[in-house]
Amino acid sequence: MTTEPDSVALVRELSSPSVWPDSAVNAPGGDVSLAGVSLAELAERHGTPVYVLDETEVRSRARAWRRALPDAEVVYAAKAFVCRAVVDWMAEEGLGLDVCSAGELELAATRGFPPERVVLHGNAKSPRDLRTALRLGVGRIVIDSDCEIARIASQVPKGAAQKVLVRVLPGIEAGAHRKIRTGAEGQKFGLSIAGGDAEDAVVRVLGQPGLELAGLHCHLGSQITSTEPYGEAVRRVVAFLARIRDRHGVTLPELDLGGGFAAAYLPGDAAPSPEAYGRRIVGELARACAEFGFPPPRLTVEPGRSIMAPAGVALYRVLSVKRTGTQVFVAVDGGMSDNPRPALYGARYTVRMVGRTTTAPMRATTVVGRHCEAGDILAEDVELPEDVRPGDVLAVPASGAYQVSMASGYNMTGRPPVVAVSGGRSRLLLRRETFQDQRARDVGV
Repeated sequence: MTTEPDSVALVRELSSPSVWPDSAVNAPGGDVSLAGVSLAELAERHGTPVYVLDETEVRSRARAWRRALPDAEVVYAAKAFVCRAVVDWMAEEGLGLDVCSAGELELAATRGFPPERVVLHGNAKSPRDLRTALRLGVGRIVIDSDCEIARIASQVPKGAAQKVLVRVLPGIEAGAHRKIRTGAEGQKFGLSIAGGDAEDAVVRVLGQPGLELAGLHCHLGSQITSTEPYGEAVRRVVAFLARIRDRHGVTLPELDLGGGFAAAYLPGDAAPSPEAYGRRIVGELARACAEFGFPPPRLTVEPGRSIMAPAGVALYRVLSVKRTGTQVFVAVDGGMSDNPRPALYGARYTVRMVGRTTTAPMRATTVVGRHCEAGDILAEDVELPEDVRPGDVLAVPASGAYQVSMASGYNMTGRPPVVAVSGGRSRLLLRRETFQDQRARDVGV
């Protein structure tokens, strides 16, 4: 147990802009203000759980990627979190969109997002996904398996050509957890360079008049906290580009390095800046192209988490406090239904109480969800005031990515709302899912 009061701990935590949005400041009554808006008031107005998204933070992080790679195409990975407002923000900031389904494609289309700035991904694209992509005229479709080649080509109108990228496996282990490493051999994504599958796919695509092979794509994984894997990926993929040129007489003009760029979830977490990633990628690309005598390809990167995660804060209300032996369990009104990341791959968060001052000492606490699963744990060994009680509001920073987008209907609790804050004002982006919403889907007798 420590004796550091909650107010001091909060000041220390808020001093880390890599965990909280830059606009987060202490406010009277133990509150935290985000973009000039009280978190405690938002919890009261919208109920909990509720997700708060700092629009200015999202936009500034998108701009940071454009500044870091001014000659590259920056494409936002919509799977991190997307809604109509986010589509608009990305369009206004000059980013493209990386989508994985017909639903995400249709959402972009309803906002008038330029289809030529859209990239469609997925290891198992459905017929609807492909039909929608071709109908809307997306800029790139990423081929992830041999069977997609003929399937896409057969749907392209006669006389037209769809630009595609072949997703390759460079054979690199990178990512925070084995379940989110996607650049190594022996998993479901991409086509192996070392095994020859990638080259076979390239040859097949080149033989399809309805397809235009624009280049190669690779995605190493998620939450990659070092720039080194990207440098190694560049070297291996450029070597493969040179081999394609030498063997097949084709110089492919594009290289998409995907995303996976890390965000900080705990104070002190490694999370290189866009500039750091950009320097490593551009430097290695120049060296590799010089070594193989290959003209520098047009570069694309796909940040998602690094733009969205640090801009979001989740708010929960305490339902119960259970002290058993040396452990303290604080149960809140959300959990794995709105944030499955801890249960999926051991993600860790920091937690702070907001809206009440206390001089009570801090104690190691486990914050758990309300669902009937032993793995429904939001945060382990976080320091909360010893007098934490039902009704208190807890704030979880770095909650903007892969939480609401992965939320489920477990226990029919309803997916949470999302509120945007900017310039001292808030507005609702996504309303809370209600029982009426769930009942409307239940058409059985």
